[in-house]
Amino acid sequence: MKKRIIILSIMILAGIPLAFPQETKIILTPKPKPEPRINGTKIFGVRPGSPFSFSIAATGIKPMKYEVQNLPRGLKCDPETGQISGSLDRPGDYITTFRVTNKLGSAQREFKIVCGDNLALTPHMGWNSWYVWENHVTDKIMREAADAMVSSGMIDHGYMYINIDDCWSARPGSKDSTLNVDPRDKNGMINSNKRFPDMNALTDYIHSKGLKAGIYTSPGPLTCAGHTAIYGHEENDVTRFVEWGYDFLKYDWCSYDNIGRNDNLQDLQKPYILISRILKKQKRDIVLNLCQYGMGSVWKWGKEVGGQSWRTAGDLGGSFEGIATALFRDGFDVYSSDSLHLYAGPGGWNDPDYLLLGYLSNWKGQTVPTPLTPNEQYTQVSLWSLVAAPLILSGDITRLDDFTLSLLTNDEIIEVDQDALGKPGYRVSKVGDAEVWIRQMEDGSHAVGLFNRSRNEIAITASWKDLDISGKQKVRDLWRQKELGEFKDKFTSIVPAHGVVMLRMWSSVEK
Repeated sequence: MKKRIIILSIMILAGIPLAFPQETKIILTPKPKPEPRINGTKIFGVRPGSPFSFSIAATGIKPMKYEVQNLPRGLKCDPETGQISGSLDRPGDYITTFRVTNKLGSAQREFKIVCGDNLALTPHMGWNSWYVWENHVTDKIMREAADAMVSSGMIDHGYMYINIDDCWSARPGSKDSTLNVDPRDKNGMINSNKRFPDMNALTDYIHSKGLKAGIYTSPGPLTCAGHTAIYGHEENDVTRFVEWGYDFLKYDWCSYDNIGRNDNLQDLQKPYILISRILKKQKRDIVLNLCQYGMGSVWKWGKEVGGQSWRTAGDLGGSFEGIATALFRDGFDVYSSDSLHLYAGPGGWNDPDYLLLGYLSNWKGQTVPTPLTPNEQYTQVSLWSLVAAPLILSGDITRLDDFTLSLLTNDEIIEVDQDALGKPGYRVSKVGDAEVWIRQMEDGSHAVGLFNRSRNEIAITASWKDLDISGKQKVRDLWRQKELGEFKDKFTSIVPAHGVVMLRMWSSVEK
């Protein structure tokens, strides 16, 4: 026994991860009911004159009929697909009602369209190619991802973005003939490499599924993987992205280190101010994600320079074996120590990186299951929802098992992430490895997370004093979608190692 303790101590000091006991993948999320249910965000922002594109997210037996009451002039809804299209010329708030019907009944819900200056009124939801396909992404992979988002039903829970990461443009000096193409045409417009033979056809395909398309570049001369980037061609490349039909831009710092200093605030802000000004001139809405790893406390100025989201730390999956360590360090500690909840809200969100679930690249040429335990996966999705982070999966969307899909499609968890009030959650209590987090919701309720950062099962108590609430509270388990009863003064639950209990509380007087 003493020898084992010594060995474990050496491993801890050396930073070697300790293996958890094997955990069973327990599915807590109930399957969607056959009756209609409307899901996803309840509010959507668009700029005047921009193409409007939004798909009503609803579960239930198909076929389903989709309707929108009080739809403003300039927009139309396809009754068979639920895709809303058109454009709005006049700024304003438009209150509509979604209604979906199948053979078992109907459901309806209010939906607010805000036509003005702000996009991303709730955090983005979708998929990104990087952590599974990294430098071998192709047109075929992106189309298959769009197909999978529909066939898996993720689209019915509010997911909408299909985003290419690095490696779609030319790679100067590459020995691979599919990558070593002319970086730009004679007019200085950027070219895609041969793995993406027709960008317009690709985005048309993604859009035909009722989804949105995202692209990637760097403000420097090269991307992180050494492909052609935007520096000196900002106007041309944004024009090209608009021509191609993209709706989202990840703007990754990388080689801009050769142009500006990453310890100088003016240098950090300059490329993002430039690109956001160019984007705002376009007759197409492109959501801007600032990917610069939290430098210069970006959360304090990300929205000011035109970002709709900004990375708050380094790559969560930069080291495959270190994903769990990064999750607790960059997800919990960075967020709490810098009070990030004070700097995000509708139109601008803290982004702690992607959901690393399912199958990922291990950076050794293989695609393997995530190293996160089942409890750690519940923890990531719960924390991301509480802090109002973008829900972007970067695992293999074409290989989703029932467990992974259940993590991504729990509508009561998604409802927390997409709450229209847009007030991110924060930590209210930390006692050893036990943490309690809270998020205020639009309807007056509170989402509460009990997180266990220890390697053992422990009891965690959420006290009303810490939560700044009072009286009897009706408590609901969001993962199980189950009422737990009424409680006064506190709520205590057993929480598994590196796991979470995710709750929602309503005053029993109000609800």
